[in-house]
Amino acid sequence: MTFGFAPASAAASTSAASANRLLEPAEWAAAGIPLLRDPREVVSGLHARHHPQPATAVVAVLDPDERLRASASFVRRQAPADGWMFRNVLLAQLRRIIPHDLRRRTPVRTAVLLYCRDGDARWTEEDGAWMWGLRDACTLHGLRCGAYITLTRDGWQVLGEGRGGRRPHSASAPEPFATSGAAPPLPRTGGAASEVLRRAAAAR
Repeated sequence: MTFGFAPASAAASTSAASANRLLEPAEWAAAGIPLLRDPREVVSGLHARHHPQPATAVVAVLDPDERLRASASFVRRQAPADGWMFRNVLLAQLRRIIPHDLRRRTPVRTAVLLYCRDGDARWTEEDGAWMWGLRDACTLHGLRCGAYITLTRDGWQVLGEGRGGRRPHSASAPEPFATSGAAPPLPRTGGAASEVLRRAAAAR
């Protein structure tokens, strides 16, 4: 790949092309994005792990049972919203946290994106650029493109689905880790049976 400065005419055409590197909500809804079974649990878990502040993106990879396999957070640079640039940074994060699935005939794992931002919950062109970038990054990493979720002062919202909630929101304090991605709990040692065994051992 060769890098250099584009002529003025090329720069103008690049600027026009970047304006198309976004997805409208209707396009996103028509793309067959798989629905999350429990979006509240996914959002709460990512919020607890990464404590996102405005301008923070959290990309996460879920297995077929919707358990969290890997995640990373990063702060969005102050630059015009461009789906191609978002695609590159998402792809770099995915390559860092989990191997690709390009050898599979069909994707098994799903990537979702949580973006914490200022403003209200209505769709913006910045959201459209993140959608475009997530879809393209998933294709290049062999993953299914999953939900795009915004976190604002109004709460969280899965764009294109109409599902959301008031908590957590962009100013929420971190909550304890969700249990969906945690290891199974250790066996309980309390109760009548364990008390009998303890007394029997003490009597020996």
